[in-house]
Amino acid sequence: MGWYQRLSDGLGKTRSVVQQSLDRFLGRTPDHALLEDLEAALLAADLGARVVDRLMKKVTVETRGADTKTSEGLQNVLSRSLYDILKTVSGSTLDQLVTEGPQPFVILVVGVNGVGKTTTIAKIAQRMVQVGRRPLLVAGDTFRAAAIEQLQVWGDRVGVEVIRQRHGADPAAVAFDGIVAAKARKVDMVLIDTAGRLHTKSNLMDELRKVKRVISQELLGAPHEVLLVLDATLGQNALAQARQFHEAVGVSGLVLTKLDGTARGGIVVAIAEELKIPIRFIGVGEGVEDLQDFNAEAFVAALFGQAESRS
Repeated sequence: MGWYQRLSDGLGKTRSVVQQSLDRFLGRTPDHALLEDLEAALLAADLGARVVDRLMKKVTVETRGADTKTSEGLQNVLSRSLYDILKTVSGSTLDQLVTEGPQPFVILVVGVNGVGKTTTIAKIAQRMVQVGRRPLLVAGDTFRAAAIEQLQVWGDRVGVEVIRQRHGADPAAVAFDGIVAAKARKVDMVLIDTAGRLHTKSNLMDELRKVKRVISQELLGAPHEVLLVLDATLGQNALAQARQFHEAVGVSGLVLTKLDGTARGGIVVAIAEELKIPIRFIGVGEGVEDLQDFNAEAFVAALFGQAESRS
């Protein structure tokens, strides 16, 4: 199965929420009740109140034209509007950043518990190996012995060295060792895992700031990317997480995982509209091939079940 088909299948739950509402417009002139139904569907898909308000204003104006008095016409209005929002966060790929940036290119990966940080790091490392990169993994999640072992298993599987210390070690010290090792081994990039932490716990966020500070002291300008992993099934709570991690450590890139398990895929749009942080990857499954570079055109086309076009 190709990536676009996996993306389309992954967004199926979100698409059905919106499509059922659009189908009610078939053969009918849009009225207040139908527009309210569409608004409710867009909110249910977790596009967020700000985005939905913007979309509904546009839909209200454009449905006065004869060409939009169909579900297809409305779909075109919505897809153009969503693409305008998402294209602002569909920027450079991580591979491009590594190519154009300093080496070793250091990526600090952050997020709350259970979003799939360690697995995401491993998938990125494998992707980078496949295109000829030499990554180094750093097991900075020292709170969970299982996380260290999990990263080591992945490192062995994809042929990437893992810098690690004992369970309970200072995460900043592990990050420091990783940077020292990266410079000595002349690798392309460093992926630093961190412990999952609640975005509302100030002491844990302070620890994350310390890790970032130690990295910067050992390698000027690093980390070059602070990559936040978010679970799309959390909907608006994912947006709250992104907001607070960004305030704490300056997030520069996002990964949205588990889009295949939710009807709330619109959260991608809500985050893009509010935070304007580039989305580097989206995940629609467990396999390595299910984590791919974010492409705004492909995402919008898959969301509405349209044929793959400009992507």
